[in-house]
Amino acid sequence: MATYNKRGYKAPKPVAEVNDIEPEEKFDGKSTTAEVFNTLDQSASRTEAWVARNQKAIFVVLGIIALATVGYLLYDKFVATPKEDEAAREMFQAEEYFTQAIDAPTANDSLYNLSLKGGEGKLGFLGIIENYGGTDAANLSHYFAGMAYLNTGKYKDAVKHLEEFKSGDDVLTAMAEGAKGDAFAQLKQNEDALKFYEKAIKASDNELTTPRFLFKAAQLLMSMNKKADALKYYQEIKDKYDTSAEGVNIDAYIAKAE
Repeated sequence: MATYNKRGYKAPKPVAEVNDIEPEEKFDGKSTTAEVFNTLDQSASRTEAWVARNQKAIFVVLGIIALATVGYLLYDKFVATPKEDEAAREMFQAEEYFTQAIDAPTANDSLYNLSLKGGEGKLGFLGIIENYGGTDAANLSHYFAGMAYLNTGKYKDAVKHLEEFKSGDDVLTAMAEGAKGDAFAQLKQNEDALKFYEKAIKASDNELTTPRFLFKAAQLLMSMNKKADALKYYQEIKDKYDTSAEGVNIDAYIAKAE
């Protein structure tokens, strides 16, 4: 009978003879795993020895860390937090005076001075700064003090306190930078004033402060006879903030600058 190979069919390989298989190598106690464990044992022994020699120093360091942690928690609970609360309570009356001064139909230096120096048994902003340094209330008091001095014509004092104020709020930062610009403008230091107006513009993009300080910067530039630069600020108000208070009559200002 004829024989043939099926497509793809391969004859099976002959099974190796049992005698052809090499015997396994005998374990001689020097394998890689054994060496690793031996190394670990040696390292652990050295570590234990080092700990034993330096036990006292280690406990001292751990004790210092523990005391520092506990000390911070106790300070925060019994000193820092109560100090913040006390400063906020003291500051309330000063803020009342400041608000009344702002809302007054005419300039009221006496109310601004009360906000600065205090009244009715409560500290003013200056007292908060002196007695509660490092608190949020003291930081905010620098802002209010700067504004109070600005409104009473003490421009250098205004800049001094506004420089001390720091905030993570973009709008408050813009207001503080712009107020510095106002102070320098009153001191006829136009270049400094312009620098701070530009900082105020960049600090926050919103419908309140941005067009306000764009307009002030443009007005200052007009007084410096820099009409082309002023026109850029006026045009920005028209393009981006036409619904703001400064944008209502902006076309008239653009016409003056052209």
